[in-house]
Amino acid sequence: MHAIAIHGGAGAVPRASLSAEREQRFRAGLAAALDGGYAVLEKGGTSLDAVATAVRILEDDPLFNAGHGAALTRDGAAELDAAIMDGQQMRAGAVASVRHVKNPIDLARRVMEKSRHVLLVGAGAEEFALEEQFALVPNHYFRTAERLQQLQSEQRGERMSELLPTSRGTVGAVALDGAGNLAAATSTGGMTNKRPGRVGDSPIIGAGTYAKNGVCAVSATGHGEYFIRAVAAHHVCAAVQYRGLSLQQAVRETGLAVTGPNCLGNLSAGENMFTNIDDRIVTMEAVVKRPVVVNDAIAIRSMVYLTLSYDHRVVDGAVAHQFMGKVKHTLENWTESVL
Repeated sequence: MHAIAIHGGAGAVPRASLSAEREQRFRAGLAAALDGGYAVLEKGGTSLDAVATAVRILEDDPLFNAGHGAALTRDGAAELDAAIMDGQQMRAGAVASVRHVKNPIDLARRVMEKSRHVLLVGAGAEEFALEEQFALVPNHYFRTAERLQQLQSEQRGERMSELLPTSRGTVGAVALDGAGNLAAATSTGGMTNKRPGRVGDSPIIGAGTYAKNGVCAVSATGHGEYFIRAVAAHHVCAAVQYRGLSLQQAVRETGLAVTGPNCLGNLSAGENMFTNIDDRIVTMEAVVKRPVVVNDAIAIRSMVYLTLSYDHRVVDGAVAHQFMGKVKHTLENWTESVL
C-alpha cells in the first residue's frame, strides 16, 4: 500500500476575491504535484522520491510560496528554506536563507545524502550547492509581480486578506511507499516583509518537518515561530508513539501548544485556527491512493495546518473513496459558510 498527501500552504483568499480562473489554477497546480508524487509511488519509487517530486513541482509554480513565487523580505529579496526527512533511517537534510537555489528541496536532500550535516544556511549552503554541481539562478527569478505587490502593500500597512495580515504559506508533502517507509518534505519562502535572515519552522527538523517509520510523517505550515517553540512536528509523533494518542488527539494537543493563551492575541483569526480540525486531520489519516487535496490558500480558514501520513491506518480503496467524498463535501460546505 502506498499513499501521498500534499498541502499548498496556510492562509486564506477571501472567496469574493478569488476568481474561478484563479481557483482553477490553484487546483491544477496542486493536482500536478499530487499526480507527480503519486506516479513515483505507483512505479515502485521511494517515499523520499515522491515527496521531493511533489514539492519540486510546487516550488516551480509561481502561485505558491516556495521557490519561484516565494514571499519577499523587507528588502525585496527572496530567501528560501526547505527540509526533507527519511522516516526509515531518521536521516534529515535542510537549507535556510538561500537566495539562488532554484529548487531548495533538492539541495536539502543533497545535504542529507552527501554531507555529514543536517542544516546549512545562506552562503555556506550555496557554496555546497556549487560543489554539488547545482546551477544557481539570479534572485529575481523567484520574484513575481504579485509577491512584489504584496510586499509593497504590507509596507504601506495595507491588509492583503480579510483573514491574514501578510502573505504566509509553505508547501509540503508526506508519503508512505510500498516498503512501508515514511518521508516528509517542506519548502517555503517564509513571511512577506520578514527581516532578512529570518528562518521559520520549515527547515527545523522536529518543528515544521518530521518523519518516523511506524509513527507518522509531518509537514507543517503557518507562523513558524510558534511551531518552533512548540517543537510541533516532533510533538505530534512523540504523542502518538509514547503516549498512545490517536493522530487526531496528538494534533489537537499540539495545536493548543502552538496557539496557547499567550499568543492568541497576536495572531489574526487566532480563535479560529483549528476550527473543523477533525475533518482535516482525519482526511490525512485515511489517505490512500488519491487523498483529498486541501489547499489553505483556497479553502481553509486557518494559519496552521499539519499534513500527516499515518501508516497504521491505511484502508482499502473503496472505503477511502467513500470517506474522502464525505470529507470533501464537508470542507466545501464549510468554506462557503466562512469565506
